[in-house]
Amino acid sequence: MPQKFIVTSTGYLRYGDVRIHKHLLLSGDNCIGGGFYSFDHIGNRLLLEWQSYDYGSPKWHLLDTLKIPSEFKGLQVFYEDKNLSDILNIEYY
Repeated sequence: MPQKFIVTSTGYLRYGDVRIHKHLLLSGDNCIGGGFYSFDHIGNRLLLEWQSYDYGSPKWHLLDTLKIPSEFKGLQVFYEDKNLSDILNIEYY
């Protein structure tokens, strides 16, 4: 299954190997976009790409802070060619 991610309206990045993006939503979540993820181990980066078939591209402009899982601590977070670590505050959960 593809590695997919979504971003909630409260800034949480949720990820997993699911068939459709909506399977990443928790009760009460509101999705503001998503796509696919991969890792660049050499560059120490989390790469977020493309767009969700269900929700479209992430609407980064709606966020000040992106909350990502603590297992990604230390990685630079990129969406396509943008370094989100430079644009948004990054918090870990």
